Amino acid sequence: MMRSKIISNVYKSTQFIKQLNRQNYTQETAPLPNKIEKTINKVTLLGRVGADPQKRGTQEHPVVVFSLATHQNFFNNDEENSQKTDWHRVVVFRPGLRDTIFNYLQKGQRVHVSGRIMYGELKDESGSSRTTTSIVADDVIFFNGNNN
Repeated sequence: MMRSKIISNVYKSTQFIKQLNRQNYTQETAPLPNKIEKTINKVTLLGRVGADPQKRGTQEHPVVVFSLATHQNFFNNDEENSQKTDWHRVVVFRPGLRDTIFNYLQKGQRVHVSGRIMYGELKDESGSSRTTTSIVADDVIFFNGNNN
């Protein structure tokens, strides 16, 4: 029993010394990296395309843009079923997805968009700026058929 305690204490002290040496070594040779915090920016939409996609941007930085309508159903004060429509600006930067969207997506088509929200600022010809909110599409699923 006494022997196992001594071995255990020696093992613990050896581990402690190794830990101290490791900490001193890493602090002297290389600074510890800043902590990188994990965050989430995820958007999922299912709706209908408001207009045919448009090519925007420059030759070096092309982008395809389209609008997507989603809606909420609710009952108003008169207990009538009402609907509120929200419009989303969807931008596509990925080359393969961008070309597919531009060539095959059409107004009125139902699509599922996965991506992230992005805030930005646009300047018009007169130099005035306005803020924008866009959904950057990472994946778009097309729904086909008459009952979509």
